[in-house]
Parts: sequence; C-alpha cells; structure tokens
Amino acid sequence: MYKVVLIDDEALIVEGLCRVVDWTGHNCQVAATACDAVSGAQAIRQHRPDILFTDINMPGEDGLAMLAGLRGEFPRMQIAVLTGYRDFEYAQRAIRLGVSRFLLKPSKMDEIEEALTHMTAQLDSLPPEAEQDAEPEPGDDLPANSFLVRQAQTYIQEHHAQRLSLQDVADHCYVSQWHLSKLLNRHLGQTFYDLLNSVRVQQAKKLMEDPALRISEIAGQVGYADTAHFSRVFKRLEGISAAEWRNLHCGRN
Repeated sequence: MYKVVLIDDEALIVEGLCRVVDWTGHNCQVAATACDAVSGAQAIRQHRPDILFTDINMPGEDGLAMLAGLRGEFPRMQIAVLTGYRDFEYAQRAIRLGVSRFLLKPSKMDEIEEALTHMTAQLDSLPPEAEQDAEPEPGDDLPANSFLVRQAQTYIQEHHAQRLSLQDVADHCYVSQWHLSKLLNRHLGQTFYDLLNSVRVQQAKKLMEDPALRISEIAGQVGYADTAHFSRVFKRLEGISAAEWRNLHCGRN
C-alpha cells in the first residue's frame, strides 16, 4: 500500500481527511499527520511517504520553498496542495515545482478523490526503486532543485555576517543537510563553506574601499571572529593578502 502523510495547521481538516477519504480503496494508508512544516518534515523523513497532502499557507512558513525542498529531496513523492491561497500565479509556480494537484479549500470530495486517483496512477507507472532506502539523486527534478539553490544562495548572501551553518541554510530550505550539500556541489561546484567564504570575501572587498576601516574590523563585519582565519581564507581565494589587495585596488599604503 502507498503511504500517505497529511500536513495542515487546521486540525479539523487533518481529522476530516483521515476519516472521510477512502484510503484503502485507493491502496493507501495514512502513515502520519502533522500540524506544521517542521513536524511535517520530520514525519516525511521518518516515513518516506509516497503521497503528501499539505497546506502551504501555514503561519511563518514559505510555502514555495517548502514545496521545492520536498520535491527536491523526495522526487518520487506525489504532492497535492490544499490551500486557501487563491492566486493563479502562485498556483502556477507551485505546479512548475512539481506539485501534482493544487486544491483550493474547502476542497470537494470528488476533487480529493481525483487527486488520489491521479497520484496513485503516477506511482503505479514509476519503475521500482533499486533499493527501498536509496537516497534520491539531487540531479532529479531540476526546477525544484534550481529553486532550492537560489534560495540557499540568497539566504547566505543575506546572513553571511552571522554565525551560519549548513544546518541553518538547510532548515531555511526545508531539506536535509545531506541533500543541500549535494545540490550545491552539483549545481555550483562548491561546498557550503566555499560558497559562504566566497560571499564573505566579496563583501570584505567592498568594505575595503572605506579607508577608515581596519582589516580586523572588516573581518568581524563579514562574519569572522578570528582575523587570522579571515586572512588565511582571503589569501587562499584571492592569491594575495587582504592588505596587499587593498593597496593594489584601493590605493591605500
């Protein structure tokens, strides 16, 4: 039987779906339910469902990023969106990310049944996985993964001055550290720390144009607590020291 996970911050909707839908008639069983994106992601990673019904308009969550994360990390999983968000462009973007069905609340039972029929048919047509627990290749489902890489790059650019870890960025993108690391390597040819250091050094070069700022101050402003570490990273990426680069490009002696 196909495993199903239900995610919605409205408990009545989750309960209604559990009780009213003829899951066994569609060769399905509800493996888990959740009321927010965080617990939903945990349920998905624990149960690895074949089908997901989820709201994407939950408080404090980026619905499109969540969808891209799910599609990117679990490319075989069929996703039906349940939402009260009536925006055609938003729906089109969700569908481009690989969503099977976009259902507006309150959804009619025949719409839910049609979505289930479509998703189980899609699953029936897929070739069997070589290994049940095999991780998906990050090159699959390129629209969603390209979206995720852009999300990660933007987040790193905006938060590079903070203490930033791969886990922080993965959480923002609703994917595992493993999957995000694979994506960055596949799409950019860089590790997370390569990308972070590159962003920080580029920002440092801009700050060096201000002659009032010392190298140690610049290091702190772009996210390095240790000036010596900043100096090593800068020289590795630019081929010369930060002071030499400043003298060469900014005319400071």
